[in-house]
Amino acid sequence: MAEIEIKNFNLWYGDFHALKNINISIAEKRITAMIGPSGCGKSTLLRALNRINDTIEGVRTQGEIIIGGKDIYGEGIDVDALRRNVGMVFQRPNPFPISVYENLAFGLTVNRIALKKSVIKEIVQSSLEDVLLGDDIKDKLKRSALELTLEQQQRLCIARAIAVRPQIILLDEPCSSLDPIATQRIEELMMRLKEKYTIVIVTHNMQQAARVSRETAFMLLGELIEFDETGKIFTNPAKKETQDYVTGRFG
Repeated sequence: MAEIEIKNFNLWYGDFHALKNINISIAEKRITAMIGPSGCGKSTLLRALNRINDTIEGVRTQGEIIIGGKDIYGEGIDVDALRRNVGMVFQRPNPFPISVYENLAFGLTVNRIALKKSVIKEIVQSSLEDVLLGDDIKDKLKRSALELTLEQQQRLCIARAIAVRPQIILLDEPCSSLDPIATQRIEELMMRLKEKYTIVIVTHNMQQAARVSRETAFMLLGELIEFDETGKIFTNPAKKETQDYVTGRFG
């Protein structure tokens, strides 16, 4: 079953045609990777899935992205609700400069998802447990989130995204600022989370894409060159451009 349907989707930054007629179906409760050289449009496409690109002046789109049976670029779409349902985690951990607990409670109270302290506490705890932080920082909930290690901060940001109970999690180079051991732990976390969430990850690390994803999209110059099962993309791609990229001939 498709969780996300992208149909003839185009995006422009002013006069620059950044995404060109993208068509792709992303299955639910799997990890889908997007790979390609810098500037190919993969992060732009990822950000189109929860309309964060809307915050950039001069952006315009054409085509459809269907999530939950609705075109998220259609009329009457509640963008705030969309972004709760399609959570985003960025390259560098970006916890708010407040306590760990307040980071996790923030989205619950602002969006009026939970107002009772007992309910908030329960969701905070379950979110921490979901990202395997419950034991590590159980005595640090009142301390600034900025005091955590980078890996813990990134886990916290993932916990903050899932606290509001999304269906989809978008990960934009989530391990780019982490060391190899922390990267391995985040990858293990992704494998756990796919049991509950649909995950789309942008990565420059092709080994990471091969390790964690079920399907992979290869993008080049704003176009979707190839989309297939990850094993096929890396061992027997259909397009020469894909073969050249995954074998290191460019990029």
